[in-house]
Amino acid sequence: MMRKTSLILLGAAAGAALTLITTQPRIVFDGSSARAAAADTYRQLSLFGDVFERVRSDYVEKPDDSKLVESAINGMLAGLDPHSSYMDAKSFRDMQVQTRGEFGGLGIEVTMEDGLIKVVAPIDETPAAKAGIMANDIITHLDDEPVQGLTLNQAVEKMRGPVNTKIRLKVMRKGSDKPLEIAITRDVIRVRSVRSNLNADDVAYVRITQFNEQTTEGVRRAINDLANQAGDKLKGFVIDLRNNPGGLLDQAISVSDAFLEKGEIVSTRGRNAEETQRFNARAGDLTKGKPIIVLINGGSASASEIVAGALQDHKRATVIGTRSFGKGSVQTIIPLGSGNGALRLTTARYFTTSGRSIQAKGITPDIEVLQEVPEELKARTDTRGESSLRGHLKGDGQEETGSQSYVPPDPKNDKALATALDLLRGVQKSSAFPPKPRATPN
Repeated sequence: MMRKTSLILLGAAAGAALTLITTQPRIVFDGSSARAAAADTYRQLSLFGDVFERVRSDYVEKPDDSKLVESAINGMLAGLDPHSSYMDAKSFRDMQVQTRGEFGGLGIEVTMEDGLIKVVAPIDETPAAKAGIMANDIITHLDDEPVQGLTLNQAVEKMRGPVNTKIRLKVMRKGSDKPLEIAITRDVIRVRSVRSNLNADDVAYVRITQFNEQTTEGVRRAINDLANQAGDKLKGFVIDLRNNPGGLLDQAISVSDAFLEKGEIVSTRGRNAEETQRFNARAGDLTKGKPIIVLINGGSASASEIVAGALQDHKRATVIGTRSFGKGSVQTIIPLGSGNGALRLTTARYFTTSGRSIQAKGITPDIEVLQEVPEELKARTDTRGESSLRGHLKGDGQEETGSQSYVPPDPKNDKALATALDLLRGVQKSSAFPPKPRATPN
């Protein structure tokens, strides 16, 4: 059973919404060594208190005490890994709204890199996407104010605002000699996490852009609607997880469950062995055993990697594209009491069905398909991946860099999608499709 906090899996994405229950702190003492460690910790806390008081009394201008404490907390968490952070009360409320699938702003998933804001991906059909913001863009200024020195939450807060108000972004883009000035008008961002269509009456295409509270229901509805439309003509499903930065763990589990009859989907392992949790599929493959192909790329992270890994390990789907982002850690959102915001803390690693960790490695596709990229975009079509993030959790064994994340806007030019369609229709053959089921011992 899941612990009484919400678990979230975000691939370098800012902002997500949760429904949360408070956890209780744990204190463990173990003899003299524990007492010695505690004494040393208290000395360090005393040092912090001394510095705090000196800043309060001697800084050139009177500082805001609450901001001093918040900055200290942010510094402590930033030193752990790229995905742990503190959210003040407003940021926490905004996160809950976003996870529900509706919020105000520009419509981009972002991360912090070297003190600047890096775009993971624009959200489909939002002001940012329409204005031409692209994955891997670096945002250096917001309304002429430098981003350098802001926390990720502060920068995200500045990008949000009332509907129909404008913001100017200064963007550095590989291949461009000078910064781009892009003006965007804020709008209500209603995130449709699932989009679908029937390709030529015989292949069901389902694109999942992120995992929020609406995702599983959206997937179930898409499967049922497309299966009814196609009837006996249906040859199979394409599940497109490309540039999906992740989201809620429970949604990744339930989406995986929609395609499986039984078996483990994912396990999470924390610092202590007794915290290991295993999540299993229940009977009921909504596709009724139809062939499945999953599309991934360098922008597929975290929750999307759980789905791809589960279906790949169960030999339920063939994975096509390029290696995924490689974020194999779980963040728990821990409310800190009324008005105090919440902690986003990395508490576990997750492991796919076969027990493999994808941390700093990613999911390797069964069939690699590289996309032809327009000349003017070649300098910015690769995602560096989890292993390139400063302070990332180390992976087991050899770490891997990122991979291609470009998806052409016109499906007619999409090589990975074309490969998937050809395989499902029997136009193209591959030893990886359909995947061979695992042998069952007698």
